Amino acid sequence: MATADESLPPDAADPAARRSRALVERRETALSNQVMQDWMSDEEEDDSINLRAYWAVVMRRKWTVLTFFAIVVVAVMTATYLTTPIYRASTLLQIDSEDLKIVQYEQVTSNAQTGWDSTEYLRTQQEVLKSRATAERVVNELNLTEHPAFNQPPKPSLLEAWLPWLKQDVKQAQAASSNEDISRKTRAVVGAVQGGLSVEPVGNSRLLRLHFDSPDAKLAAEVANSMARVFINLNLARRLDATSYAKTFLQDRLQQVQAKLEESEKALVAFARQEELVKAGGGDDEEGGSIDTQVLQGFTTALTQAQQERIRAETLYNSVQGTAIQALPEVMDNKTIQGLKERKSKLETDYQEGLKVFKPAYPKMEQIAGQIAEIDAMIAREIETVRASFKARFEAAKAQEAALTAKLAESREDILGVQDRSIQYNILKREVDTNRQLFEGLLQRLKEVGVAGGVGTNNISVVDKAEVPGGPHSPNPRRNLMIAIFLGLFGGIGLAFLFEHLDDTVKLAEELEQQLGLPVLGVIPHTRVSSGDRLYKENFDTRSHFAEAYRSLRTALQFSTAEGMPRVLMVTSTSMGEGKSTTALSLAMQIAQLGKKVLLIDGDLRKASLHSTLGLPNSLGLTNYLAGDAKPVEITQATEVPGLFAITSGPLPPNPAELVSSTKMVSLLSLAGEKFDHVVIDGPPVLGLADAPLLGSIAEATVLVVEAGNTRRDFARGAIKRLRGTRTHLLGGVLTKMQARSHSYDYYSGHYYQYGGSVEAKA
Repeated sequence: MATADESLPPDAADPAARRSRALVERRETALSNQVMQDWMSDEEEDDSINLRAYWAVVMRRKWTVLTFFAIVVVAVMTATYLTTPIYRASTLLQIDSEDLKIVQYEQVTSNAQTGWDSTEYLRTQQEVLKSRATAERVVNELNLTEHPAFNQPPKPSLLEAWLPWLKQDVKQAQAASSNEDISRKTRAVVGAVQGGLSVEPVGNSRLLRLHFDSPDAKLAAEVANSMARVFINLNLARRLDATSYAKTFLQDRLQQVQAKLEESEKALVAFARQEELVKAGGGDDEEGGSIDTQVLQGFTTALTQAQQERIRAETLYNSVQGTAIQALPEVMDNKTIQGLKERKSKLETDYQEGLKVFKPAYPKMEQIAGQIAEIDAMIAREIETVRASFKARFEAAKAQEAALTAKLAESREDILGVQDRSIQYNILKREVDTNRQLFEGLLQRLKEVGVAGGVGTNNISVVDKAEVPGGPHSPNPRRNLMIAIFLGLFGGIGLAFLFEHLDDTVKLAEELEQQLGLPVLGVIPHTRVSSGDRLYKENFDTRSHFAEAYRSLRTALQFSTAEGMPRVLMVTSTSMGEGKSTTALSLAMQIAQLGKKVLLIDGDLRKASLHSTLGLPNSLGLTNYLAGDAKPVEITQATEVPGLFAITSGPLPPNPAELVSSTKMVSLLSLAGEKFDHVVIDGPPVLGLADAPLLGSIAEATVLVVEAGNTRRDFARGAIKRLRGTRTHLLGGVLTKMQARSHSYDYYSGHYYQYGGSVEAKA
């Protein structure tokens, strides 16, 4: 067996013991700080709209979209062509307001239209058109009970189909109830006519459009036209019947109302003469307009005016009590005061001019000052005169108000006595007025009925008759096809986004950074490499997409730290089957191709696979060193790749976590780090196991492998939290098994790696 180094010393005598102890202390410190990690990430999602991402979703789910689209289109069009065609015939009716108003609402009957602007009348006519009575007349007019479209023989019941000998008894029972069957048949036909009828108003007009749908095109037109005729005839008959009835009714009612009117007028005149009640102006006021009442109203109006005048006078009087009286218009507009102020202003000007020559004690100056003082006294007397006039006005207004108040009280006492006697008078008068209005209204309506009685006018007319439709109304293949295309396309896209939303897996490299917070170290295309030979060929093929991806990963690791590629690197994954072992082996091969001395350790002590891939014996491996007395030199094996050495797992132990957490594992990595340029550990999965966090805590760096389209984001977040909880130096992530073409990763499509010919197809 070829060995990496024949002089690989035991860990106890190695000068790197201090480094081993340091790694142990680091691991123990990390484990002491490890806590339970949540499975859900708290990182915020990017809410920005990314059309490229939406398009990528559609392209990933294109077969879902196309399948749903095809199903919808086929289903809709199949249902369209299997559906019985329905023909629609339409009649256009014009419905005007009624010309003849027999009586209004305040009279005995209330069939008059209250206003055409409301839609009540038009709605009423719509309901009459759709009524059962109208449908029955149409059925009878066209004898639809015998029409083949409404006279299909009933399908035999299950009882008749399975027991033919019972048919005779059934027929006898049917014959016994023939009349009932005819009535039931008629009701069924009427219901069918009502079901095929539809009425819709034409917006902002007095038009109604009547539709009738039927599998028989000719029948549809006949029923539509018959419905219009029956409706017009019913309306005309109803109007003529109403006219005849109203004329007779109005004549009888008019005689009764006339007698009551005469009787009530006589009773009113007799009561007014008895009580000596005089009405001014003919007595048309319902509440009474007696002279006493008019006097009371006059006193009330006069008192109101007197109160307003008193308030104005009081306001002026109060305003002149202060120093602001000179600002009142009555003072400022007073001609006497204005003249005095002008004289005063002139004297003050002369006084000021005199002061320039004489002293104030000079006789002439004293004379001018005396004149000014006299004018001030005159102005004050004039202002007092104005104030006295305001007071006199106020006193007069108060006296007038008091007098009118007394008169009003006296008149009110008089009128109350009159009103006591006027109660019965008002009752009699209201009865007279009511009878008079009723009499006049009935007389007017009787005249109108007499004029219009012989005129058979109708307010409903046919604008367009129904014609036999040239094609079916439904189903509409073109419309259904457009609907199917719309529903199929957008429904398929919606279904694709629904599946995408429910699919919580990592599918794109961008998701590693945006949703998991991991730098993308590499993207590995999907290929089938199950054996060591095939893996060897792929990694050493210069035109292989697979090899180029791992060369890119190797380059990224070289620039991942300031010191370059980590010497001890662990490769792990969220769960098994994500390609971590392939990644660890391929990465080790690519590093070895640089002329480096590389040690590959199978650290997955639960499901080891490295020995089978490389075709190496596994009787002696890592577990023998960790649990036994085997030396590192004994478990290290050379591979077919120059510079690449491997330590297989050895026999699988019952306690892998205890072994990888031992000081011997730390010592082994410390020794390997000195004897080899790089050490790559094929670690176990993270979730559900304690091995990976333990190995990550003692390795210099860790790479997380994520399988595209299979690894759930929540699981990946949980794995990242567990690793970071043990202070694992997590460099980034590697996305494996990427379907390059379906995810728009065309870098590995061969355009950049064609050397004179077509690219060799990879399995």
